[in-house]
Amino acid sequence: MIKCHDTSFLTPGQVALVGAGPGDPDLLTVAALKALSAADVVVYDALISPEILALLPDSCEKIFAGKRGGSPSTKQADISETLVELAKKNKRVVRLKGGDPFMFGRGGEEALRLVEENIPFRIVPGLSSGMAGPAYAGIPVTHRAVNANVAFITGHEQAENAPFGEDEDASRIDWETVGKAFPVLVIYMAMSNLKSVTERLINAGRSPDTPLALIRWATTPRQQTLVTTLSKAVDDVAASGLKSPVIIVVGHVVDYREHLQWFPEQPLDVPQI
Repeated sequence: MIKCHDTSFLTPGQVALVGAGPGDPDLLTVAALKALSAADVVVYDALISPEILALLPDSCEKIFAGKRGGSPSTKQADISETLVELAKKNKRVVRLKGGDPFMFGRGGEEALRLVEENIPFRIVPGLSSGMAGPAYAGIPVTHRAVNANVAFITGHEQAENAPFGEDEDASRIDWETVGKAFPVLVIYMAMSNLKSVTERLINAGRSPDTPLALIRWATTPRQQTLVTTLSKAVDDVAASGLKSPVIIVVGHVVDYREHLQWFPEQPLDVPQI
């Protein structure tokens, strides 16, 4: 628990959009801890780990505003309006978001809504799960023997309730270009669309044998990693029962896990390659 309720980091009526990192409370930034200490109310998403929630002061009001693909979720417009209403009540407000608020976290949308209402805000960046997750799984997202660039992309880019992959126009991602230009891909929120993503990459020219790793609950005691290939990923996920939240890494940097795995993980029910 954060024992000192130091309100100097936030003023009444101000909102802090705070990145909570990937889940391990030790990976919170100093600024994130200061924001949580100052908060009168924390509006938190579904990816905030229990270990981080346990740090909040008893005096802090906690409001769940989870958004999870395929599950009942709070609408984004309602989340933004909640922040506005709380700030107008002169509360010190923290919007606590998994990873980094501006890395596929819709923090930009929430900040723009605050701007519309002339509500003061600040941004507290967080360590993105797309960087930390692979590191805790023993996978460097760059290695000079493999890649000179890396792409961070979303596998769930459509507007709410829009179907994914019904035709080529359903995606704003040029999968052919991405597949050819980036030896390593880090893909967020793609579990429900895994079949479409892997098929698009294979159709774009990536070898079906390209290594692929799926990392669940990265950096927490619940972490699991499934290593497979583009062509086998869908079947292996089904066999393992692996569920979201997952970060996916595509490319031969996955091969280094064999040598660099250091973080203890929960076992999976399928053999690792």
